Formats: sequence, structure tokens, C-alpha cells
Amino acid sequence: MANSKYGNRKTMVDGITFDSQAEAKYYEQLKWLKYGKQIKDFKLQPRFLLQESYKKNGKTVRKIEYIADFQIHNLDGSVEIVDVKGHETTEFLLKKKLFEYRYEHSLKVVTLDDTYGWIELEKLKMLKKKVKPHAKKPVKKVGYPNQKRKRGSSGRL
Repeated sequence: MANSKYGNRKTMVDGITFDSQAEAKYYEQLKWLKYGKQIKDFKLQPRFLLQESYKKNGKTVRKIEYIADFQIHNLDGSVEIVDVKGHETTEFLLKKKLFEYRYEHSLKVVTLDDTYGWIELEKLKMLKKKVKPHAKKPVKKVGYPNQKRKRGSSGRL
């Protein structure tokens, strides 16, 4: 399937088209969690109203909705709203703020990392800050046994 402008490849699983391979993998994980009775249920692409439509100067301004990737119903009755992302766009960050202002549920943004597996994007950012590789300076070889030295004016080594 075609790639999106963010480099994601649409992927089909169980007749459902997902925006990315990572989102499809998360769906498969949720199916296993439900099968293993670790979650009660989950819903695909739940919609949340962020702002109602309104009229101004005779024109109707459309409502603003946020469509999450998943809504997870846990065994304890709690609900999680999950979005699978490789990075957060400015549009997403604005919708996330509006969502969290309006709804009691927190919005969890997860990503699939080669090292950590499924991890919240904020936690991954913090881990990557902590283990940032430092630029290595070249090491000067001084006093190694097989190192040749220049002869000085006295002719000795």
C-alpha cells in the first residue's frame, strides 16, 4: 500500500486498513491481550468532540474532532485512549491539549522502538536524552612501546 507523507505504510489486518505498520502491530497485540483476558475490550478509532460547530458572520464553522487509534477498556473498569505515533506533529499536540482539557481520560502516545518494544513516546524521549552518545575525541598515542619517535638534535631516541 502507499506511503503517507510521514513515511508510514498503510497496512491491512483482518480486513481493516491501518495508517501504519506499527498501528497494525498494536492492534494485533490488543487482540492477544483480549484473548488472554488481560483487557476487557478495545475499540478502533473512537471519535472525541473537541469543539462544537458554530456560526459566525453567517458562515458555519465545522466542529473539531479528534480520532484516536484505540480505546482500551481495562479489567478494573478504567479506560485508556491510545495513539500510535513515531513523532508528534504540531496539529496533534494541539488536539492532545484540547482532548486532555475536555476529557477525564489521559491520552497515551505509544511507539514501537527496536530497543524497548512498545513504550510511551515521552518515556522514550527521556531515555534517549539520558543515553545521548558523546562525540569521541581522537586519542593521542603517547609512550606506546612500538611507537617510533623522532631523533632529537643529540641523535638519541
